Amino acid sequence: MDMLEQVMSLEPHYHWLIIALILGIAEIFVPGVFLIWLAAAAAVTGFVAMFIDITVAGQFTLFGILALASVFFGRRWYLSNVIESEDPLLNDRSARLVGQTVTVVEAVSATSGRVKVADGEWPAQGPDMKKGSVARVTAVNGGVLQLEMLKE
Repeated sequence: MDMLEQVMSLEPHYHWLIIALILGIAEIFVPGVFLIWLAAAAAVTGFVAMFIDITVAGQFTLFGILALASVFFGRRWYLSNVIESEDPLLNDRSARLVGQTVTVVEAVSATSGRVKVADGEWPAQGPDMKKGSVARVTAVNGGVLQLEMLKE
């Protein structure tokens, strides 16, 4: 008997537990905090099928209901238990620019202008400033830096 035949000859509840194990391992390699909830649903389905004589159709129905419920409650739990980051602006490049000093490379007015930030240039608005002026970023609106003049 090959391995597939051995697995197929197992009781149905073992299939659910194997699926739960596979989904749990997959969550490690494909993180997204989603497969773990399906793994939990498969495990519960396996334990229910172990102790209660339930048809295969009933097992799939139970798994579907448990999968929906576990994903729903898991999502609610993650939304109510937000993980605090040591660097909340890590993936918000424009917000990280607030407070930085920049150099004007194209005259700035209330409607247009460009400034040098590190090795790139950003569109900017603010009080009238000529090329070479130094400014501080006070906000970012729609990818446009809002400036205040530091020195002339």
